[in-house]
Amino acid sequence: MDETVLKRLDREDNAWLCTSRPDGSPHLTPVWFVFDTAWWVCVLETSVKHRNIRRDPRVSLALEDGIAPVVAEGVATAHTTAFPARIVDAFAAKYDGWDIGKPYAGTGRVLFEIPVTRWLLAGVAQ
Repeated sequence: MDETVLKRLDREDNAWLCTSRPDGSPHLTPVWFVFDTAWWVCVLETSVKHRNIRRDPRVSLALEDGIAPVVAEGVATAHTTAFPARIVDAFAAKYDGWDIGKPYAGTGRVLFEIPVTRWLLAGVAQ
């Protein structure tokens, strides 16, 4: 992976997560994320994203920049308890203390680990 892309994955705040609705149409939403050897995305358990991924774990992720696009595909695995400490710490460091394990208004969170199965674009427009 190009060093420039790795630096962007470390510093950029938002990615676009694309999941599939029950009818097969795309559901595209911005998400906070961290990246180590995989993308990590935390969502509310009541979210459309969570319902979609439970049904079909294949997803796409993209950084916001259209000049030097970074787009990946992967298969999400849900973590509902015992989130990895290094990932919790990474979210807290990146997003000013945000605790991904803390319930939000009585709703739990789900942490998705998304290893890349294919990089579609890695910093170069085609």
